[in-house]
Amino acid sequence: MTTIVVRHKVGDFNTWFQGHEDRKRVFAPAINSFKTLRDANDPNSIALVIEVTDMEKLQSIIDDPANAELQKKHTVLRPITISLPVDI
Repeated sequence: MTTIVVRHKVGDFNTWFQGHEDRKRVFAPAINSFKTLRDANDPNSIALVIEVTDMEKLQSIIDDPANAELQKKHTVLRPITISLPVDI
């Protein structure tokens, strides 16, 4: 399993937040768990700390045109930035 950080902005935090169960369902095939963070200075800036079980599958879920409507419904704004761990 790999821990990653995914960052993006949303048009409206409350609308996005209400979609939590949708996110759990959509990402379930590729992740084990995730934590949600919100920027202290920008309430519409989101970070997710995700325990990924299948990185390729996660990327395909994010990029899947079938999920574009769900992203729109939840006011997700692109770009979606993914940060990977660095071995030191």
